[in-house]
Amino acid sequence: MEVFSFEGNYQNKPFRAFYAIADPGSGNLQIEHDTTKNRRITPSGFYEKNRQPVLVVNTSFFSFKDNLNLNIIVNKGKLLAFNNHTIPGRGADSGLYYHPFVSALGINKKGEMDVAWTFTARNKRKPFVTDAVFELYMDSIPTFSLQTARNTSRLNGRHTAVAKHRLVKWKKETVIGGGPVLVQNNLVAITNNEEWKFAGKAIQDAHPRTAIGYTKEGKLIVLVIEGRNPGIAAGATLEETASILVELGCVEALNLDGGGSSCMLINGKETIRPSDKEGQREVPAAMIMREGR
Repeated sequence: MEVFSFEGNYQNKPFRAFYAIADPGSGNLQIEHDTTKNRRITPSGFYEKNRQPVLVVNTSFFSFKDNLNLNIIVNKGKLLAFNNHTIPGRGADSGLYYHPFVSALGINKKGEMDVAWTFTARNKRKPFVTDAVFELYMDSIPTFSLQTARNTSRLNGRHTAVAKHRLVKWKKETVIGGGPVLVQNNLVAITNNEEWKFAGKAIQDAHPRTAIGYTKEGKLIVLVIEGRNPGIAAGATLEETASILVELGCVEALNLDGGGSSCMLINGKETIRPSDKEGQREVPAAMIMREGR
């Protein structure tokens, strides 16, 4: 693993960021996801809980109310957390429900990576995946069944409804969900309208960011951007974050939970300064890396 930092100016704003480059296919790196149950702990807590790994970084969006992860998490082939596929509409859409597919990065046993859009069902042991991004599906039903998701994947989207775009089981060793997708085919391609992570002008706001992607050489990149630190680090918009990931060589990448949650530890030490005044925010999940398999 290599770790790099940058401090200076970006887009005429004070900027500070760190990124780690790792090779999941090297045989010398173990990548895992850890979750807590009905509680949250700080990244430093995950560092101690997991026997002091080389890297710890925040990942999934979550609910403050019940401390639940809102995105898919798979560790060692086991589904640990489920997507939130139902978001109540507001204003003119009050009474309707948005049903997004959730983007995620998956890694197989060989260390090969892919970014795609996922569906999880609590009565299924494996997640489902499609390589197509679909228009946001809306109806008046406060649930999103697997059958409805399958029908949506067949009929609704930017791509021709051929078999490869339909939902299939995703047999990955490691999966982490977030959203929206930021990079596709080495280009900035933000799918916020389809995933409905940020409403209105929030997509243009600069904040602390955590993001993850991979290069054509099969290297995993984990990026954290400091923000809300006047005069030192203004943060970044989603588009700026995507542009940085393209500059780093990512062929595909996605956004993870940011804001006060953004935090990456290397050998237990903070890289960016967390933006919450209390310091590290307690979160219900983290990705960890350690030497060996």
